[in-house]
Amino acid sequence: MKNYTFGYARVSTESQSLDRQIDALKKYGVDIIYTEKMTGTKKDRPELNKLLDRVTEQDIVVVESLSRLGRSTKDLIELTELLQSKGVHLVSLKESIDTNTSTGKLLFTLMSAIAQFERDTIADRTREGLRSARARGRMGGRPKTNPEQVKKAVKLYNIGQYSIKEIEEMTGVKKSTLYRSIRK
Repeated sequence: MKNYTFGYARVSTESQSLDRQIDALKKYGVDIIYTEKMTGTKKDRPELNKLLDRVTEQDIVVVESLSRLGRSTKDLIELTELLQSKGVHLVSLKESIDTNTSTGKLLFTLMSAIAQFERDTIADRTREGLRSARARGRMGGRPKTNPEQVKKAVKLYNIGQYSIKEIEEMTGVKKSTLYRSIRK
């Protein structure tokens, strides 16, 4: 049975180009390339799922960068573990990682840990900043809508004489707030 080298290229939006990634994958010598234009934060990516369904033992999956597979360290590690359980090797060109080698496995694990540490540090700083702001009396979040304005908006709505847009303009109450109040 022939083993294949698969490429996977992804960009986050329709307006972005896959050309650079595809060129790098072709230069590496992949047999088949899967491409998609959608955010990496989505877990369900149809083309990646097709690739994962197709790979078999001793195949190789090549990406231009680990960031093309996903933005979460947890997802990257889970994906790598899935590939390893199938006997499939992962190659990332940008990071020079090849999980077929012990050095590649170590580098992948270290880079994943560093990326996770960076995200955790950002989250810690954000929480500290919010605590500090609360201690100074700032609560954050959206400002509360004046209850009297909401009552006025509901009355205008019930009259049936004004459009939602007109009610928004007259009262400053957003339509989502108005609809929520009407449902109550």
